[in-house]
Amino acid sequence: MKLKNALYIALIIAAGSAGITGCKKSAFDINKNPNAPTDSSITYNLLLPSALQSTSSIVETNWTWLQNWLGYWARSGTYAPNVIEETYQITTNFATGVWDNLYSNTFNYDIMQQKANQAGAGFYEGIGRIMKAHNFQILVDVYNNVPYFEALKGNSNPTPQYDKGIDIYEDLFRQIDTAITLMDEFSHLDAATKAILNVDYSTNDLVFKGDPTLWIKFGNTLKLRMLVHLYNVADFDFASEVAKIEASGVGYLESGESVQINPGFSASKPNPFYRFYVRDETEVATANSVYSKANEFAIGYYQWDGDPRLGRFYTAGNQGQRGVAYGLPPIAENVAATLSAVSGPGLLPGSGNNDAYNSRAWIMTSVESYFLQAEAAERGIIAGDASALLTTAIQESFTWLGLTTTDADDYIAFNETYPDVDYYADGGGIPTIISQKWFALNAIAPFEVWSDYRRCDADGETHFVYGVVGGYDPGPPISVAPQNTASEIPVRLLYPQNEYNYNAANVAKEGTPNQFTSKIFWDIN
Repeated sequence: MKLKNALYIALIIAAGSAGITGCKKSAFDINKNPNAPTDSSITYNLLLPSALQSTSSIVETNWTWLQNWLGYWARSGTYAPNVIEETYQITTNFATGVWDNLYSNTFNYDIMQQKANQAGAGFYEGIGRIMKAHNFQILVDVYNNVPYFEALKGNSNPTPQYDKGIDIYEDLFRQIDTAITLMDEFSHLDAATKAILNVDYSTNDLVFKGDPTLWIKFGNTLKLRMLVHLYNVADFDFASEVAKIEASGVGYLESGESVQINPGFSASKPNPFYRFYVRDETEVATANSVYSKANEFAIGYYQWDGDPRLGRFYTAGNQGQRGVAYGLPPIAENVAATLSAVSGPGLLPGSGNNDAYNSRAWIMTSVESYFLQAEAAERGIIAGDASALLTTAIQESFTWLGLTTTDADDYIAFNETYPDVDYYADGGGIPTIISQKWFALNAIAPFEVWSDYRRCDADGETHFVYGVVGGYDPGPPISVAPQNTASEIPVRLLYPQNEYNYNAANVAKEGTPNQFTSKIFWDIN
């Protein structure tokens, strides 16, 4: 593959100056070859803060197209149509930032892992393994088979083979196991040894400030995410994997334990979500703040359920809380100012949206953790009370967004007998959990909601249908673009054009993927 080293050079600058900038959507490839001065001078402890910042930026800013497909957001009437996206006739040049940025970020974790291993710094090596697992899991969920075992080798293997998604998943479990072992060993080191081998671990760990137990919980929660994805895969040994999680003795991410960072975001170095969807470092409104507005489906559905999270995900425009149909041709009545902004105060808590640049940046939240536990308990993957876990998940969603548990309890009571909220209502259970996850992970983890849509079914449909179990319209709503002939959203992205340019022989072995029919390996409902 053709490689560029711009990101790695930028990483050094960022690490040295605590730079807080979002990922650029420039072209990167998965076998980046770092230049010699960089490789010899940068240390594992300096790599970690910038790598974590890059991950948060990827999670927060690479998914505008998916937010639109899932019915959360839509293009405002101020902008011309994005025909490729809005007709779902995507190409090998569509959304390539997902591939480029995840592989580039993973490369930096890989370098950190190798350097930490050589130094005997198990804490850093463990984080590297966990974060690589986080990134590769998303890559598999978006593309299915991807380069894995031969990837990240630089010039020693510029054309890596593709590996099967299931094989990657299985190895990710083992990588997390190793990370957990390293974290456990680190927890038993004396303070002097920790300080020598794991330089500035409490400072450079922007997430958990050097707490190995919380990193183990994160690893367990990543495993649980993969386990619920694998539910329909025959002959998978769930019991063995759950036993390993239970053996760790610490469980999953709980309230107040979200994987999120705030290294000192400021007006000149803002939170990546703010930087992308509100204002840049010069305090100028970004193009994305005008382009991305609320989808009328989401606005209507939150209102239908009397859900106060509406005002936490969206900021009202000059006509109140109002959305637009996805794919609608531009008309004057739907100009940006009339529509709800997608950067609500729950996503960017602060004294006001204009100074919320210093909000936390998330990677994985405790909200998702509880939803994963609820589904896993309902399906019998883990022990537990699915109903109680779902209630906790809803409460955690409310409090993470700045509301209260009382608000959550009132919301649940208001929607009694409606199975999109009420677990015990006729038709509830899994549909309730998956529906509530859609409400809760708006803008936070759209890739996980997309996985739910693809792997779960409802009422005999091939994929999950949102809305109808609560008496609302079916969703995600299909684009109303005049050119659109599709009746469903895509189930994957296509491999990026750079793969066809620079790794042609290996990507050709994957055939010709189709965005509607070439499913991810676990999508077998």
